[in-house]
Amino acid sequence: MNQLSLQIGLTPESNCSYLPNETERLGVVIEPQWLSPEGYDLLIASGYRRSSRAIYKPMCATCSACTPLRIDCQGFTPSRSQKRQQAQMRKLRFEFKTELDENWFVLYEKYIRLRHSTGSMFPANKEQFFEFVTAPWMATAFLHVYEDDKLIAIAVTDVFPDALSAVYSFFEPEHSLSLGTLCVLFQIEFCRQSKRQWLYPGFQIDACKAMNYKTRFVPHQKLIDGIWQ
Repeated sequence: MNQLSLQIGLTPESNCSYLPNETERLGVVIEPQWLSPEGYDLLIASGYRRSSRAIYKPMCATCSACTPLRIDCQGFTPSRSQKRQQAQMRKLRFEFKTELDENWFVLYEKYIRLRHSTGSMFPANKEQFFEFVTAPWMATAFLHVYEDDKLIAIAVTDVFPDALSAVYSFFEPEHSLSLGTLCVLFQIEFCRQSKRQWLYPGFQIDACKAMNYKTRFVPHQKLIDGIWQ
């Protein structure tokens, strides 16, 4: 990066997607020089995230509930339940790929139809999916999980020299295993194998029950007052 200046554009306030009584406002990076793997590597370590080709950070006027969190993969110590899930992982196979398997959309369509039929991603659409999870300037891989050679889960993952960032996961919605958690465990395992230190699973929001799974992976750090601790 030749320059370290950072200009942010603020979005209009809107209803928060996670806390029903709050409003949200995002600070979006507007300088093209940051839209690169190297630029995003610096920004994600400063609490930013990527959605599509935009890099953003919550900058809400009255709320600071969104806390950046990262999992220390090299120091990861599984809980009792995570140890049971790691035993389940041995019956599965995972592989990172630069392209999606041909039959990925069948799995994605079923996941959206059965789990998110009231959300903005319904009905499932290929072009909308790629617009949402990829950026032309970012190195993104697709974690594929197989059971007896059948595709049961995919986790879209941004790849950095020393970290991975979880972007979006979808899986067989009727499967008996907790495939969302298993995707995170596979990402941690890949970090350990490839000597990467961190997995960024996204913002932690203590008051949002759907987000609390992230704190179950220890040790982890939260970015508080600009310091990872």
